[in-house]
Amino acid sequence: MNALISVSDKTGVLALAQGLHALGVKLLSTGGTARLLADAGLPVTEVADHTGFPEMLDGRVKTLHPKIHGGLLARRELPAHVAAIEQHGIAPIDLLVVNLYPFEATVAKAGCTLEDAIENIDIGGPAMVRSAAKNWKDVAVLTDASQYDAVLAELQGNGGKLSDKTRFGLSVAAFNRIADYDGAISDFLSAVDFEASAGQPAPVRSLFPAQSNGRFIKLQDLRYGENPHQQAAFYRDLYPAPGSLVSARQLQGKELSYNNIADADAAWECVKSFDVPACVIVKHANPCGVAIGSDALQAYGKAFKTDPTSAFGGIIAFNRTVDLAAAQEINKQFVEVLMAPGYTPEALAVFQATKAKQNVRILEIAMPPGGATDWHNGRNAMDVKRIGSGLLIQTADNHALARADLKVVTTTQPTPEQLDDLLFAWKVAKYVKSNAIVFCKDGMTMGVGAGQMSRLDSARIASIKAEHAKLSLAGTAVASDAFFPFRDGLDVVVDAGATCVIQPGGSMRDQEVIDAANERGVAMVFSGVRHFRH
Repeated sequence: MNALISVSDKTGVLALAQGLHALGVKLLSTGGTARLLADAGLPVTEVADHTGFPEMLDGRVKTLHPKIHGGLLARRELPAHVAAIEQHGIAPIDLLVVNLYPFEATVAKAGCTLEDAIENIDIGGPAMVRSAAKNWKDVAVLTDASQYDAVLAELQGNGGKLSDKTRFGLSVAAFNRIADYDGAISDFLSAVDFEASAGQPAPVRSLFPAQSNGRFIKLQDLRYGENPHQQAAFYRDLYPAPGSLVSARQLQGKELSYNNIADADAAWECVKSFDVPACVIVKHANPCGVAIGSDALQAYGKAFKTDPTSAFGGIIAFNRTVDLAAAQEINKQFVEVLMAPGYTPEALAVFQATKAKQNVRILEIAMPPGGATDWHNGRNAMDVKRIGSGLLIQTADNHALARADLKVVTTTQPTPEQLDDLLFAWKVAKYVKSNAIVFCKDGMTMGVGAGQMSRLDSARIASIKAEHAKLSLAGTAVASDAFFPFRDGLDVVVDAGATCVIQPGGSMRDQEVIDAANERGVAMVFSGVRHFRH
């Protein structure tokens, strides 16, 4: 058995080579990898000696040779192939171990030049990987160090042979790796503005490349999609952001559904926007209750009060560890999905006490490296919406509004407490489907109106929700995700009890709305930012 080993990342390769040598495998290698193996006392033949042709062009040409590709591509069951390689003195290669030049890591570095990017495009590696992967019935190809231990163990336990299933799986992984690699190259190069880059140390690149290459890994098949007659699966980014939903670990409960995952993401993204302990309850993609508190228990209690009816069967997210007291309170309600950065053992025991409670889907999502105040690093950089035969791609709405950004436009000035509530309401409104109207007070939502064609209807629905929950809207702060086009929307929220309002501004009738606020004696601030969410 012959193995060709040529790796850029040498993690674990020495142990693999030692294991292969112990099985009697002949080792063939290149450059630095060959030196590493030889220095460890392993018998290894350099590719240049094997092919009879030296490396050239600064290593650009070393494995692009018939003795390499003939050894990889020859089909052992075809007499003509066997005769051809014997005629030309080509030894079959049975195992290929290759990882590629670090293109992705290179272009991720600040200030990466176009020359550096080009020089880190591997040619010989992908060519060998494709040859070996195509001939998977005879050749096993390893493209990642994570594969080494399992393959070596199978060889050791199976008389130096690998199963067809293993070789085919390695082939699929190899073609996936090549697709990811080529996609990264295409994404980088097709975003370069060549003319604008002239004379610049690093290339000027567009946010939106000329070709978009989506690269996603399937996590699981789902029972069905949004409706039972639809099929679905759950995928993650090739390189997921830390602290994102796809990194969740399910601790208990039934399999997640398509709608569970969609709603869970809405809840998780909203709760991550708060630096203090917070709870978000989502139903049908909209927050129906959001609150901050001194701990998880207090935040949950306030969030639940907003809309107890809608909270039934909801998705609940926390940005802090769930302890026993919070778990006991949550356990009084029917919950579909519960998610948090962590749970105490006592809290988990609450949801394992009965068979019915064991159905609650409990997700644990590790905090990003910076801790609870670093959630913003776990957000998508881009948002994508599928349309007929196409995509809409935009930068994600990750705008964070600061108090200094607010512009007071009324005679009445908001108090510090009102400003706190306005900023809280604004954070929530960002995650409510448009048209969005959100009443808040003392760090909790008091009424949420979502997804209406008319902003007036959203305001009325928010008031109705508060009435059903027996909450008074007197003295509340209101956020509107977009401007009030007429004064009637403002009048509705003030009639309901609002004493201060935050909205983007920017309407042709801004002055009419400002005059109405002054007439009604309420404070109004402009954010200068719109948060449409369709």
